[in-house]
Amino acid sequence: MKKSILKSEALTKYILETNVYPREHPQLKELREATLNKYTDWRRIMGVPADEGQLISMLLKIMNAKKTLEIGVFTGYSLLATALALPDDGKVIAIDPDREAYEVGLPFIRKAGVENKIHYIQSGGMIILNNLLSNERQEGEFDFAFVDADKENYINYHELLLKLVKVGGIIAYDNTLWFGSVAPSEHEEAEDTYRDALRKLNSFLASDSRIDPSLVSIGDGLTLCRRLR
Repeated sequence: MKKSILKSEALTKYILETNVYPREHPQLKELREATLNKYTDWRRIMGVPADEGQLISMLLKIMNAKKTLEIGVFTGYSLLATALALPDDGKVIAIDPDREAYEVGLPFIRKAGVENKIHYIQSGGMIILNNLLSNERQEGEFDFAFVDADKENYINYHELLLKLVKVGGIIAYDNTLWFGSVAPSEHEEAEDTYRDALRKLNSFLASDSRIDPSLVSIGDGLTLCRRLR
């Protein structure tokens, strides 16, 4: 088991150093390093890894996405990756109650010249999504949504995002492997609120006929849901 873990870590390092970091935008690199310096251990839990950011960027470009949502911003690595991938007239609504963390990344967003694409709202996600749905013009208006927020609310976000994201659009949920703990184990802790919420989500998404799901084992797990109806 130990050899397997070490091999996995070595492979991840190889992928990052040969494929991801050489193509990482300078301001993404600066933001990643600034986040690591400020938050140390929290970066592992809260931040989106560079290879996942690269995948999100690729998806947005393939989709020709122009209007997106991000629920849970932290310092904004995935937000900056999104803004860089969107066209000049693209927009991303970014929602997070922690303004202090967002402002760590704001200088790098400005330096990259993409602040005009971002509408940051300091709030919890459910409030804003419900507000958007109160305006019928917002229904089905978004190409893509990225969720990296309070895990126990993921299922609730899902129901709202299925109305906001257009048919053919993608909803992405981060941390759906939760450090591997979603896999049953005889040694697991008796109770873990996030793990249990993500297990429930994974089972629900697998049987939801309204989407076409794919759980990608990148970072801490990224589940992509293409809206079918």
